Amino acid sequence: MMAKKNVLVLLGPNLNMVGIREKGVYGNESEESIERQIREEAEKLGYHCEIFQSNWEGALIDKIHEVRESYQGVILNAGALTHYSYALRDAIASVPIPFVEVHMSNIHAREEFRHTSVIAPVCAGQICGFGKNSYFLALAALKNLME
Repeated sequence: MMAKKNVLVLLGPNLNMVGIREKGVYGNESEESIERQIREEAEKLGYHCEIFQSNWEGALIDKIHEVRESYQGVILNAGALTHYSYALRDAIASVPIPFVEVHMSNIHAREEFRHTSVIAPVCAGQICGFGKNSYFLALAALKNLME
């Protein structure tokens, strides 16, 4: 029997407020409900899935450094850090596993400052605009990237 692959879903600032803030953008469903569904989908794909959320850039960077030897892939919704955190970008670049950038909203259809991702060049790809399904699509994308 093949060992399960370890996948980290890393959630940045304000993503603990999904279902509470900007419901027109992020919907009514709670963070807890979405996280449960992510874990269920990961299990179906044969992954062990950890989910980590922090509003602190340094905590996210520390977590990225920790995953280099024990995880095979990362799904990252960096929230607003996506658009300006060169420190987060450098952390991703330092870890030789695939990262998939995810956003629930379509960042390219929102405010102009959201159109540029400084982390995209060091990620395997970007999925945005499909609500919670963006996470499920990213889990499927990792299947091929981790082989």
